[in-house]
Amino acid sequence: MIDATLIGVISIVTAGFTIAVGSIGPAIGEARAAAQAVASIAQQPDEANVITRTLFVSLAMIESTAIYCFVVAMILIFANPFWQAALEAGAAGGG
Repeated sequence: MIDATLIGVISIVTAGFTIAVGSIGPAIGEARAAAQAVASIAQQPDEANVITRTLFVSLAMIESTAIYCFVVAMILIFANPFWQAALEAGAAGGG
């Protein structure tokens, strides 16, 4: 029989791990993109508008990865798909 407490603990730990790992990559990517944009604007100030626009689009794409990780963590915590399977297994086994 699957213990509901075990499913809860594993879900919370997995959600925390997902947020931790899923926010490190985008943070590093955003920092590198911003640093490169500042360096590019310093080299070519006339192209600042184009570089800034491209930077903001890139930052939005990079940030979407962190948002996806957040969504997965929220699903694991609040709408866990494994709860129903655990309840059905418990009902079938407990007869």
